[in-house]
Amino acid sequence: MNDQEFIPADLKNLASSGKASWKAPSNIALVKYWGKYPGQLPANPSLSFTLSSSATTTSVDFQKRKSEQKTPSFDLLFEGKPNKAFEPKIKIFLDRILPYTPWLSYYHLKINTSNSFPHSSGIASSASGMAALSLCITEMEKTLNQEMSEQQFYRKASFLSRLGSGSACRSIQGPLVSWGKHPQLSGSSDLYGTAFAGPVHEIFKDFRDTILLVHKGAKTVSSTAGHALMEGHPFATQRFVQANKNMSSLIEVLANGNMELFIQLVEGEALTLHAMMMSSTPSYLLMKPNTLAIIENIREFRKETGEPICFTLDAGANVHLLYPGKSAEKVLQFIKNELVVYCEKGQYICDEIGSGAEKL
Repeated sequence: MNDQEFIPADLKNLASSGKASWKAPSNIALVKYWGKYPGQLPANPSLSFTLSSSATTTSVDFQKRKSEQKTPSFDLLFEGKPNKAFEPKIKIFLDRILPYTPWLSYYHLKINTSNSFPHSSGIASSASGMAALSLCITEMEKTLNQEMSEQQFYRKASFLSRLGSGSACRSIQGPLVSWGKHPQLSGSSDLYGTAFAGPVHEIFKDFRDTILLVHKGAKTVSSTAGHALMEGHPFATQRFVQANKNMSSLIEVLANGNMELFIQLVEGEALTLHAMMMSSTPSYLLMKPNTLAIIENIREFRKETGEPICFTLDAGANVHLLYPGKSAEKVLQFIKNELVVYCEKGQYICDEIGSGAEKL
């Protein structure tokens, strides 16, 4: 499949108005995507758990204008208030997707969006945000094109969201989603995320993610800038080879339930992600002292108790603590006793693996 297949036929008899509302979750990558090619295409495949509670809710009112314009116009409310800082990113996104949604140029969009978690702090707010907006836009297109199938709907929403934020294409479906071509993943694509169809061991079907909020402010270096620094990075080629090998290993682990190897792979991927940041030019560091303290405590707890818990990180200071549901009681007590002191204002988010986006 190529991107030409996402260009719709000429849509006639456009509705004068419409409204769509979707809630899209964040996701946490197990194999990390870091580094991209032009067109928001991944330099390596990735695979993520879809979350449940950490989500963006977006509604879009579509009002047809008297005539077609070069680009769609829009108003944006973030958590009930105008937010000028987000407008440039939305404009860039709408400009990027216009070749695949040309009908949008006839409309003015009133976008109202909110997060259930802190923005720009390494919990993939761009992923859930762009996924929710793309689903609303694709929902409107479906009302104009009744022949769009469910598979076409989700593929196009994922394809569009990728143009706003690469990892957003993994926030459409669940509970496990891959993005990027890989020989062991049938139907995998660089153009959109694909729900993982391989065998999954029972232990991974009730997995939890408690997000320890070490730092809730904006990151010092954006993910976009971080990806750009992979160009010419001295270890980029080796990293991409490593990610492909880790993907192969993780596919086997998801089937056989080998928690020891799962922990090794997931924690290694997290540390490699930040190692690439620290060894880029210019280098930068997104982890905080409390991030490292939490990691050390997690490893010590695992060694002492044998509980199969592990950490992972996105491009930020916060720590995602992953563990099976059967360990929840002991782990939550551990968090309250040992880890909450390292969280900003003692805050953390209890989440779990989710099934994907929800139409409202």
